Amino acid sequence: MKDGAPDKPWGGRFSEPTDTFVEAFTASVLFDRRLYAYDIEGSIAHARMLERAGILDRRERQAIVDGLNEVLGEIERGDFAWSLSLEDVHMNIEARLTARIGDPGKKLHTGRSRNDQVATDLRMYLRAEIDTVRGRIRALQTALLDVAEREAETVMPGFTHLQAAQPVTFGHHMMAWFEMLDRDHERLAECRHRVNVLPLGAAALAGTGYPIDRAYTAELLGFETIAANSLDAVGDRDFVIEFLADAALLMTHLSRIAEELILWSSAQFEFVELPDRYCTGSSIMPQKKNPDVPELVRGKSARVIGHLTTLLVLMKAQPLAYNKDNQEDKEPLFDTVDTVRDALRAFTGLIPQMRVEREELRRAARRGYTTATDLADYLVRRGVAFRDAHEAVGRAVRFGIEQGRDLSELSLEELRGFSAAIDEDVYQVLTLEGSVASRDHPGGTAPAQVRAAIRRARERLT
Repeated sequence: MKDGAPDKPWGGRFSEPTDTFVEAFTASVLFDRRLYAYDIEGSIAHARMLERAGILDRRERQAIVDGLNEVLGEIERGDFAWSLSLEDVHMNIEARLTARIGDPGKKLHTGRSRNDQVATDLRMYLRAEIDTVRGRIRALQTALLDVAEREAETVMPGFTHLQAAQPVTFGHHMMAWFEMLDRDHERLAECRHRVNVLPLGAAALAGTGYPIDRAYTAELLGFETIAANSLDAVGDRDFVIEFLADAALLMTHLSRIAEELILWSSAQFEFVELPDRYCTGSSIMPQKKNPDVPELVRGKSARVIGHLTTLLVLMKAQPLAYNKDNQEDKEPLFDTVDTVRDALRAFTGLIPQMRVEREELRRAARRGYTTATDLADYLVRRGVAFRDAHEAVGRAVRFGIEQGRDLSELSLEELRGFSAAIDEDVYQVLTLEGSVASRDHPGGTAPAQVRAAIRRARERLT
């Protein structure tokens, strides 16, 4: 090329080289080279399809496949020289392929565009990362089941409004975390189904005049189906947005878990002791043991939620089909994937190693008059209207607070002063164990139900 934009695959149209700043401003290779393995895999499948369609002969196809595998080896060994002037991962790989094998490399891009190429790469990347994230969710869930089984009978206060409400078991609480994550796992499975659609063949926006076989390419690359509309195939990133929405919800769940771990490990709660290896100290206060890992998980949820907002705003005003705006989809996606994977890994390591302070949990459950509802239920079973029972127990709690005693510590005579329906058997419902055991139905906090839930959960994970 004697003038125009040298070394550009599209340079023939232009009368002057690209401005140096513009070249750097528009290039994506610094971040999209993460897609290199998927770009090469997709190109190999495309070459095989071109041979099947009679566009490449066997020798050309073999040269392309061998050349691409050699380029893959260079990249993985760290011997590949990435060029900013070649803009992106696609042109860098194609240029290197052509330098290695000559004219056959120039034929590889027949019947496709970077528009459908990058959409394909991105879907292949995201498909694999969804599988990884779902695997890490399962690992964390397994850790939670182990803790839940160990602490199935450990009584703790359940909270509403962060006020002690009713006794539950620690195992039951762990199973609540498990169920949150199970829905995240399911949502990602549904997302993967919509990700697993092949855009290749849409070309720039209108399809191609070459006799391509999209179904064959989809089969080679493991896609469930092909995109039904070429404009939509290259012009939308809703599959990325859906993943980011699922990831934002997953991180919101992890953030709620983090918040409880932070509270529980504080001197004000002392419900759990976090392992030293997952905590840090203070540069000035020698007594400090900071729950930095949960705090960072809680903090990193903000960046994932922000990435979701970024992609929604990115897409909201784009006309069909592809626009350069969509180059901005990758960094939020890549950072989200890294953040989610790391947060799951952190909790999978931390949670099984935390020490559950059983006696402190029991004392906390007793401090909050958490069996008051059990006393009200007791009165209802003895024929007292619920609102009257509620009033009587409220007065009993106020008396207990004034006396500095739990309901179970009040004498029968004192309790009967609030309702004549109370008899000697009342103390069976005022114990913490009696309270949790009475919730003996599916979804309840009774130890037997917690163990049954664990058994069902382990079956789900197999």
